[in-house]
Amino acid sequence: MPTQQHLWQHEGERLSLPDADIRYWRRAFAGDEADSLFATLRATTAWEAENIVVFGQRHLAPRLVAWHGDQNAAYTYSGTCHEPRAWTPELLGIRTRISELTGHTFNSVLLNLYRDGRDGMGWHADDERELGLNPLIASVSLGAARRFKLRHRVNKDAALTLDLEHGSLLLMSGATQHHYVHSVPKTARVVAERINLTYRCVLD
Repeated sequence: MPTQQHLWQHEGERLSLPDADIRYWRRAFAGDEADSLFATLRATTAWEAENIVVFGQRHLAPRLVAWHGDQNAAYTYSGTCHEPRAWTPELLGIRTRISELTGHTFNSVLLNLYRDGRDGMGWHADDERELGLNPLIASVSLGAARRFKLRHRVNKDAALTLDLEHGSLLLMSGATQHHYVHSVPKTARVVAERINLTYRCVLD
């Protein structure tokens, strides 16, 4: 019979927020495995700078990105259409692990490289039309821990701050993207590099 610890490792920790369905696995990838994945992805990914539209103006995003997935998984956000590059063995392996843990399937992934504390992500929701009615976002963190913030669009008392750890997995599902926005704030602290992979299911 599985122990309580084994159940937690498979099901993840449910985070208590109203109007949200969020689970967190602190050790979805073990230390050496997470180290190896970070080193390989950092060295082999074709990282690109991207322009995003903010209040009608184009700006260079404070991070580097790459988009991979199935051939039909094109994705548009912040005024830019991303055509997917082919899957790599590492990205497929990560996808298999998170599918086993979450019970969900994914056809694409957005990789973000935060080079230091000056790179970040402003408040937003992953609620683009291509992601369907209730978007499913599985976020894997590798490298330096970075602060992740969630806040309710209406209820000011509903908020969460979480330091996403090396090798962790955060799953946002259900109505989360309808009711919450999230961010990775910039920081003046000295912070090493972090890779964030957000696996998604883009609809045809």
